[in-house]
Amino acid sequence: MPTLQDLLSTMDYGPSPESQKEAIAWLDQHQRRFGLFIQNTWTDGHDTFATNNPADGQELAQLTQASVQEVDQAVQAARAAQPAWEALGGHGRAKVLYALARLLQKHARLFAVLETLDNGKTIRETRDVDLPLAARHFYYHAGWAQLQADEFAAYRAVGVVGQIVPWNFPLLMLAWKIAPALAAGNTVVFKPAEFTSLTALLFAEMCQRAGVPPGVVNIVTGDGRVGEAIVNHPDINKLAFTGSTEVGRLIRKATAGSGKKLSLELGGKSPFIVFEDADLDAAVEGLVDSIWFNQGQVCCAGSRLLVQESVQTRFLAKVKARMDKLRVGSPLDKSMDMGSLVDPVQLQRITGLVESARAEGCEIWQAPCEIPPHGSWYPPTLITGASSSAVVAQAEIFGPVLVAMSFRTPVEAVQLANNTVYGLAACVWSESISLALDVAPQLKAGVVWINTANQFDAACGFGGYRESGFGREGGREGMLEYLIPLAEDARPAAPLLAKLGQGGAVPHSASELGAIDRTAKMYIGGKQARPDGAYSRPIYGADGALLTEVGEGNRKDIRNAVEAAHKASGWAHATAHNRAQVLYYIAENLSARADEFAARLAAMTGAKDSAREVQASIERLFYYAAWADKYDGLAHQPPMHGITVALNEPLGVIGIVCPTEAPLLGFVSLVAPALALGNRVVAVPSEAHPLSATDLYQVLDTSDLPGGALNIVTGSADELARVLAAHSDVDAMWRHDGSAAGCAEVERLSAESLKRTWVSGGRGRDWYDIGQSAGRTVLAHASQVKNIWIPYGV
Repeated sequence: MPTLQDLLSTMDYGPSPESQKEAIAWLDQHQRRFGLFIQNTWTDGHDTFATNNPADGQELAQLTQASVQEVDQAVQAARAAQPAWEALGGHGRAKVLYALARLLQKHARLFAVLETLDNGKTIRETRDVDLPLAARHFYYHAGWAQLQADEFAAYRAVGVVGQIVPWNFPLLMLAWKIAPALAAGNTVVFKPAEFTSLTALLFAEMCQRAGVPPGVVNIVTGDGRVGEAIVNHPDINKLAFTGSTEVGRLIRKATAGSGKKLSLELGGKSPFIVFEDADLDAAVEGLVDSIWFNQGQVCCAGSRLLVQESVQTRFLAKVKARMDKLRVGSPLDKSMDMGSLVDPVQLQRITGLVESARAEGCEIWQAPCEIPPHGSWYPPTLITGASSSAVVAQAEIFGPVLVAMSFRTPVEAVQLANNTVYGLAACVWSESISLALDVAPQLKAGVVWINTANQFDAACGFGGYRESGFGREGGREGMLEYLIPLAEDARPAAPLLAKLGQGGAVPHSASELGAIDRTAKMYIGGKQARPDGAYSRPIYGADGALLTEVGEGNRKDIRNAVEAAHKASGWAHATAHNRAQVLYYIAENLSARADEFAARLAAMTGAKDSAREVQASIERLFYYAAWADKYDGLAHQPPMHGITVALNEPLGVIGIVCPTEAPLLGFVSLVAPALALGNRVVAVPSEAHPLSATDLYQVLDTSDLPGGALNIVTGSADELARVLAAHSDVDAMWRHDGSAAGCAEVERLSAESLKRTWVSGGRGRDWYDIGQSAGRTVLAHASQVKNIWIPYGV
């Protein structure tokens, strides 16, 4: 008689297929041919293309390739509907969003099966992950709509939003984007991925049932030409894109100078860090969820395994044993762990990258899975022996491929983890919460999971750093992506020039100011430095007389300033209290020399209220000193058994081109918030009136500001802005000197490294007005949110 062990060893999974009957009936109901969804009606299907089931290659339906004219019709419908939708009020919008959430739940199985047929991911994932999260986003944002009048009273809707999503999470990405856009009062032109549009079209029917007014949601299908038409449409106010870094870079260039608000959620090469004290079995399960979930077609997949050397052999043996048990097969079979890749093109790319690693001498280990004969399939794959600079260790493979490397110390782990152009997500596994919480803030990633992986919730923002894009989806910060401060509407159309005339402080005469040669140098690394090019430029007063000369900064001066800023990384790690004290000290020392600075301002600009500008600058320093230790993050309580800590982190090194108007106040209003939050700054002061900034050198020297935290380079705003915007080691770029062409150039050049930008767009700003030039909006530009997920009892 066989023993129990014998019976268990022979047990295998039986087939557990999910019925596709209802999904097929829905397709047949539409004769498997779909038009576009514009103004709550369907256009006739024309110029169609096939959408196929990637698991077997069979055609599911014919979709319409939208034309440029049809995209324009959708935008016009959205524009016409937007005022009434916003005027409906928070409660009215909340009811509609709530109805959408309920409809997603009522038809969850139909959505899940249709998603699996169209995308190739397993029914377990669409049923248990995608649909609950999609409904959660509509519920959550119904709440924000209800609370908008209280919580976002100082904001308005952006207007018409264009949204473009990829094929890996078709319905979930739709929910991430459409829910906050509608909650804020915007209308939408939505483009699903060419390969996976069916659940978006089913969602369009839910919009009709939920009472979404005509024109509020418009869905246009097609290839990249449709996305290009949306990006380039002049009547779209904001673009939200999820996809590849290459396309994101093109969108940033295409929208430069357009004034469109932009959020980009792009690629990733996320580290999965396992320390020697980790629960190795739990970490293996987390790794399965991180890299083999959705066949690895996840932007935040933990595709780089970094395991401490002392446990590497043991851990990799456990990983291989677990890979042996992964089942690859029909996505509609509920017993399968992995489905098919989305398209043969994706299969070809993954295969090519793995074979290139093999050619480089890496060891390739693949799970012995039974691969179906038809469709796009790839087995779970482990690559070892790759150098940190190898293509497979740097490129986003976007498939079920894990690259493993080892480290010895936590410092080395952080260095390896950050050795990438991306910065989307990371996992840290350790039984020492002290070690995990020490490492997590050091990782250049927008999301860090501790002893868990791939956790998402509508209340917790998601998004990346560096070439993983900018902007956040979910949470309060995700709502702000779809809102505009009302103070922006009050900004003047052009910079406000100083009012000429006498009064207030009496300027020194040009001859008096020029009696002793005081040619201002650069301020780099806490020291005055001569310009590299040994050129100077004259600075004239309001009466046309020569006041003095300042250094003509060039590319090398910017390089030196950026290097000094990076060496001053300790400023980012200083306590908020310490940074506040330094800003207070700067204000104190500026106050002691207020008359001198007022006189200099009057001589430069001819302003009759220069003393007011100095006093406002002192107050602005106090203002941001006050904020330094009060701009706190949040602690979210998602459905997971744990908390998510949302930290406001500094961006890093910010290049700032300061305004010509109010040269002292404008300089302080931009530099102070950046410093308050721990950024280091390379500032280009007013090209015409730089002396207020150069006169600050001695104030800074006596105010305990570390060398390199603030660097000042004088010269041509255009030339220096170009260098800063193109510099790969500058993390963000601000330009507020009133040059529309210059602002567009900054946005265009920043696309190469996808740094964040904040520009004036050629408009002016009342630097005395707190609403226009200070507050949380400015602090948000000076920071980025990192969400650290911390489970309980793990």
